[in-house]
Amino acid sequence: VTVRLQVQNVDKPLYRGTFHCFQSIIRQESMLGLYKGIGSPMMGLTFINAIVFGVQGNAMRHLGRDTPLNQFLAGAAAGAIQCVICCPMELAKTRMQMQGTGEKKSKRKMYKNSLDCLVRIYNKEGFKGINRGMVTTLLRETPGFGVYFLTYDVLTCSLGCEPEDPYMIPKLLFAGGMSGIASWLSTYPVDVIKSRLQADGVGGVNKYSSIMDCVRQSLQKEGWRVFTRGLTSTLLRAFPVNATTFATVTLFLMYMRQEEECSMQNSEPPCVQLQPLPQQPQPTSM
Repeated sequence: VTVRLQVQNVDKPLYRGTFHCFQSIIRQESMLGLYKGIGSPMMGLTFINAIVFGVQGNAMRHLGRDTPLNQFLAGAAAGAIQCVICCPMELAKTRMQMQGTGEKKSKRKMYKNSLDCLVRIYNKEGFKGINRGMVTTLLRETPGFGVYFLTYDVLTCSLGCEPEDPYMIPKLLFAGGMSGIASWLSTYPVDVIKSRLQADGVGGVNKYSSIMDCVRQSLQKEGWRVFTRGLTSTLLRAFPVNATTFATVTLFLMYMRQEEECSMQNSEPPCVQLQPLPQQPQPTSM
């Protein structure tokens, strides 16, 4: 829904808004139409989340102090590094979601699946082709993940998410969901431009020559509201997805740390009281 709203032709719009787009896709393309391009996130999101939380944790250990600024810097570093997987993944997802718009069964499928999409783009445009939109992805993900981890840290500290708190899980879910919303709000205009650049050329015609050209054309035709296209569906998705992600990671790490502490305690040898030896004169050594 988000991608369709972001890239639809303003001169001949197919959708009036989020719910109209949702209804139209189900009516014209069946329920499966809502899951176009799902193969790409299924392949990539596991690695992306592993990279993001792994890099952020290691960056925090390297920075030393747990401060809001360090949380932002660690998150920004994680966001920048995961772009290597995120950009090609979202390119394939966008192309698959734009394929067969308004058709229950596409008469002519350009791509069979997400992997075939990336292979075809690579064969036609090379390495540069599968990294289309990399600059805008970096511009979105680097500050976006910084805000993501900063917001989560501030909220969990403010709410007092302690292990013994009976309301810890709801608090973690709330903090994670709000972190996702804050992250998307901070960089959403860049996401609109990224989607337009990645969808550009699907029909064989390239409309934009660069990032600035895309920004200029979009503003001239649609005004500043262009940067909010698809925002409602993005925020509706952001809260449950990020609430689940953050809560799951936090609870899993807490459980693993407790298990590690228990195993260390069990493996400690029993204390043996040693008798002091009689003192002997020690020879001097150089």
